[in-house]
Amino acid sequence: MFKAFKLIWQCDPKGFCLKLFYTLCTSLLPLLNLYVLKLLVDSAMQMAEEGMTSLSGTRLLYYVLAFCAVTLLGRLFSALASVNNDVLIQRMIDHINERIQNQSARLDIAFFDNPDFHDTLHRAQQEAAFRPVRILENAVSLFGAAISLVGVMAIIVASSWQVVAVMVCAALPTFAIQLYRARRIYRFRRETTQLARRSNYYSTLLTGRNYAKEMRLFGLADYFRQRYVEVRRQLVGSLLTISRRMAWLEILAAVIEVAALFFILLMLLHPIVAGVLTVGTFVMLFEAFRRGQGYLSSLVSAVSGLYEHKLFISNLFEFLSLEPAIVSPADPVPFPKEVENIEFDDVTFAYPSMDRPVLSHCTLQARRGEVTRLEGPNGMGKTTMLKLLMRLYDPQQGVIRINGIDIRHFSVNELRNNISALFQDFVQFYLTAADNVMLSDIHKARDARRLAEALQLSDAQAVVDNLSNGVDTPLGRLFDGGEELSQGQWQRLALARSIYAQTPILILDEPTAWLDPTARNHFLDSLEQLKNNKIILMATHNQ
Repeated sequence: MFKAFKLIWQCDPKGFCLKLFYTLCTSLLPLLNLYVLKLLVDSAMQMAEEGMTSLSGTRLLYYVLAFCAVTLLGRLFSALASVNNDVLIQRMIDHINERIQNQSARLDIAFFDNPDFHDTLHRAQQEAAFRPVRILENAVSLFGAAISLVGVMAIIVASSWQVVAVMVCAALPTFAIQLYRARRIYRFRRETTQLARRSNYYSTLLTGRNYAKEMRLFGLADYFRQRYVEVRRQLVGSLLTISRRMAWLEILAAVIEVAALFFILLMLLHPIVAGVLTVGTFVMLFEAFRRGQGYLSSLVSAVSGLYEHKLFISNLFEFLSLEPAIVSPADPVPFPKEVENIEFDDVTFAYPSMDRPVLSHCTLQARRGEVTRLEGPNGMGKTTMLKLLMRLYDPQQGVIRINGIDIRHFSVNELRNNISALFQDFVQFYLTAADNVMLSDIHKARDARRLAEALQLSDAQAVVDNLSNGVDTPLGRLFDGGEELSQGQWQRLALARSIYAQTPILILDEPTAWLDPTARNHFLDSLEQLKNNKIILMATHNQ
């Protein structure tokens, strides 16, 4: 809970303080209005007994004005609190989503190979949008309800402590039920995380653009819709079982609360009939009891809500507490200004949760000015070697060296900043054509010369020339104004992206897989120009 409040405070300290202030005001004003109501009723009864009919200049008129003024002030503070709350909530959501995104970006690729990690990420994403907000709401509600409840009890206990005792005892069953419900729902959500993720996956298959062609070609919509329905039926069925059980318990709690109301009415009506209480005092005490029940209910809901959200917010902090295994050394070696060679020395590597190694005692030498080809069938480990060079993974055995220096001695960021790559599963960024090429320096001003050179060497200039707005044309059909490209055209832009980076190490993973013969020949000619001042590693199938 402390970490949750710290997170909220870091997000918006001013908004947090304002929320506490508005809550204090809106909690105290109803108590003031309750006392003014007592004075108003007693004054009205006194005027009736004295036969007075005119309100002009009487205390009753002032009490009416005071009652209305306090009510108006309460509405004013509520309106200001609502605006502050909306702003604070949005800032909290943005802040926490930023934390999740930054955490995802810093974790090793190996995490994404683990289903347990995806469960943890899913739970964190589910809670991020509203759990911290609910914690704040419940904490402030608890603060406000406690202030109001203390004031109401002070009013009631002066006349009858039994009323307070009955009111508290009547609230205890509801409190116990809500704590039980929070624990049960938390356990349900945690146990069904993979089912929820599976239903999301089926929904993505049915609605995503990337799957649309094969879904239609093979007539898969009905099959995956049925799978989706089956998973949702399991989830909803389990939830309904919990919900029905909770409904019966809540009905029992409601019966107890109504019985308490009946008992309190009898307790308060007896002295007023006997003439011990004035009508104004009766109205004040009964209204105080009703409000006290409401405040006590809010207090119970706030405490049980905090307990529930504490359970769920642990999912967020569980994700944020993950630490990457691939990190920079405390005192990294400067990356060499000129990269002369790369060496794989007796490298063995197996992916997480796999018993069989993908690479076993692998040795390789690559030199500047040469194109080092990694040729072989699928599954041989070509792409894996390239991933190890980029330190997306670390080998279980052996060493990878650049200029004779173990790459684990370099800063991870500095190592990766000196490597550019065209991946086999390159990403299609729905940005402009220029942004797709300039991603390595996207935060800098456009370098027109470098851009033109990269487009020319990758044979992507012809692709750009056919776009309606040239390099400033948005790509893809996801947003308005975008133009779609063929897979081969996308690959040319991805190649241009790797060339634009101008790094001393260039990795090419199946770089001609989508290229036509003319573009393939152009690419091979470009390699001859690029290799002079680079180390180029290219993974291909057997020729």
